[in-house]
Amino acid sequence: MGQQKIIIALDGHSSCGKSTYAKLIAAELGYSYIDSGAMYRAVTLAAMDAGLFDETSAPPVEKIEALLDHIDLELKHNPEKQRTEIFLSGRMVEDLIRRMEVSGHVSYIAAISAVRRKMVEYQRWLGREKGVVMDGRDIGTVVFPDAALKIFLTASLEVRTGRRYKELIEKGMAADFSEVQKNLEKRDHIDSNRDDSPLKKADDAILLDNSEMTLEQQMIWFKDLYQRIISGADDKD
Repeated sequence: MGQQKIIIALDGHSSCGKSTYAKLIAAELGYSYIDSGAMYRAVTLAAMDAGLFDETSAPPVEKIEALLDHIDLELKHNPEKQRTEIFLSGRMVEDLIRRMEVSGHVSYIAAISAVRRKMVEYQRWLGREKGVVMDGRDIGTVVFPDAALKIFLTASLEVRTGRRYKELIEKGMAADFSEVQKNLEKRDHIDSNRDDSPLKKADDAILLDNSEMTLEQQMIWFKDLYQRIISGADDKD
């Protein structure tokens, strides 16, 4: 494909397949894949480890802010597993951050302005040389508002619940379908209504509802869009 390196911002709702899609796009282009959601999950895990969620689902913001000073995040590529893994203060936590307990608290953490500022600063640093595909909730609106290609991915709640439930079961984690659906509905509400960087489609993002699409069909769609962007022929239809 084209030689010109760009930033590709992929935003969307929980469990609509952003990470899987972003990884495929990155592999297709030889780009780096960056999962911004993993960063917020890692901070959430740190807060859980510190006992901040033991007695409440909404610990004081100042305690989370104080915790930030002691958090060191690092992303490393694992060639053996062919994946990018996140390290929290030197400990690999890629699998731990995917647990339902973390999912239940991450939207609260992600709504805290101090957390967002720190994560956005790190994300922009990671994308400084372009040639990256980053997925999240505010990549096209806040992190990289000038990204050459922005995609907003969505799918129906039923489809997303099924995907998340299947993912958890395949990883050997306990899961209840109705609990997964309630968790997604809660995250959708918090993500879309928070004061700081709410989840929303950027004005110049291309909407893709993949409810009825296979990954192969999504990649065909992407390759056509990418070629138009690179050639400068995309008219944002």
